[in-house]
Amino acid sequence: MSISLGKGRPREAGRGIPDATVARLPVYHRVLVSLSEAGVQTVSSEALAAKCGVSSAKFRKDLSYLGSYGTRGVGYDVSYLTYHISRELGSAQPWGVVIVGIGNLGRALISYRGFTSRGFAIVGLVDNHPDVVGESITLSELGNLVALKVRPLVELETIVGATKAQIGVIATPADCAQGVCERLVASGIRSILNFAPVVLEVPNGVEVRKVDLAVELQILAFHEQRRGYEPEAMNA
Repeated sequence: MSISLGKGRPREAGRGIPDATVARLPVYHRVLVSLSEAGVQTVSSEALAAKCGVSSAKFRKDLSYLGSYGTRGVGYDVSYLTYHISRELGSAQPWGVVIVGIGNLGRALISYRGFTSRGFAIVGLVDNHPDVVGESITLSELGNLVALKVRPLVELETIVGATKAQIGVIATPADCAQGVCERLVASGIRSILNFAPVVLEVPNGVEVRKVDLAVELQILAFHEQRRGYEPEAMNA
């Protein structure tokens, strides 16, 4: 999935963790959780790196930015390392999420159960279509079914203020994404996940992550084409 860093704040100087490392931490966390669920208590850096799809040297380098959590000759305590990566990612505390755009993509995001397990709670649903506004949608939060009513876009600032949401998700058509972004920023949102096929302009201090499925398909098509033409190039 194409996720790129938009204009926004730089990584905190005191943290000193490269963006590339930050991008790999969720992968490490996901693999560790699966190991824990399988009953694995300790794992070597080589085995863990292989499961994460990186070299053991890169894996150890990434963890060196967080601290020293391994034991020579033993490896890593799975539960302990999971906790520390989760804390570094901010998953140890709940993060309120407002989704703007309750079309097919927005509904798919609402039904995704991975949000809750990673510390995210959907606290607001917003749309401007009269057929959608007022609809009650049921979602699962920490094992409980919660019904949220889709609110009109005009109430966006009120919803963010009332729920104290920290993250905004834009799942709207491209032509209205920038306007939605500006309203999210004006309401106090500083972290935005953008699914609209457009580059958003944001002020300093706001971080945007862009997810573009079409770009990913184009990249796959590029590599598929290269593989298809490679034999002819080699025989030329």
